[in-house]
Amino acid sequence: MNRARSSLGSTHGKLVHSRRVRVLAGHFAELIPEGHSVLDVGCGDGLVGRLILDRRPDLNIAGVDLLVRPAAQLVVTPFDGRRLPFPDGSWDTVLFCDVLHHTENPVDMLQEAVRVARGCVVIKDHVVRGLFARPTLRLMDFVGNAPHGVVLPYNFFTPTQWNQAFVASGLKPVDMRTRIQLYPRWANVLFGRSLHFVARCDIVRRSFP
Repeated sequence: MNRARSSLGSTHGKLVHSRRVRVLAGHFAELIPEGHSVLDVGCGDGLVGRLILDRRPDLNIAGVDLLVRPAAQLVVTPFDGRRLPFPDGSWDTVLFCDVLHHTENPVDMLQEAVRVARGCVVIKDHVVRGLFARPTLRLMDFVGNAPHGVVLPYNFFTPTQWNQAFVASGLKPVDMRTRIQLYPRWANVLFGRSLHFVARCDIVRRSFP
């Protein structure tokens, strides 16, 4: 089983991962305001953050993760997956790249982001929309993450749930992108569709009931 998962992860990396991180870094580089300090939550190896900096040297990016990797390409602070280890308003932008659907409660994590951010929250995640959306997302999540031992709660939201999460967190989407071309053309028909989004959300409310 471990060998099969390792092979699956290697194949995914060759066919999908390298393109994915380049495309996402491009979107994030366009969405993050000039001169911002950025906290990348669940940054992993820090590659996305490093690619953003290649395009936007005006930014200051650091990460937090459950596991700090020795070879991470950013400065990474460990955290417990629930509370961000920073004071209120410590960062200009908080970034989530395919992280929220791995959390126990995405709304709680968004509220933590709003607590530590001064300006905005930038999100890349999935949305349950269209025929066979949920099983497709579960398959993608398994292929991309199971080989690395990532916990897979498959906590995917519908458009209505995302809207409710934004309201509950005091966030207002100001730039929502659903055609982000993550995959090669042959794979985009199956795995792209409208199952992904990248959004910049401005903070409109800082206190929660």
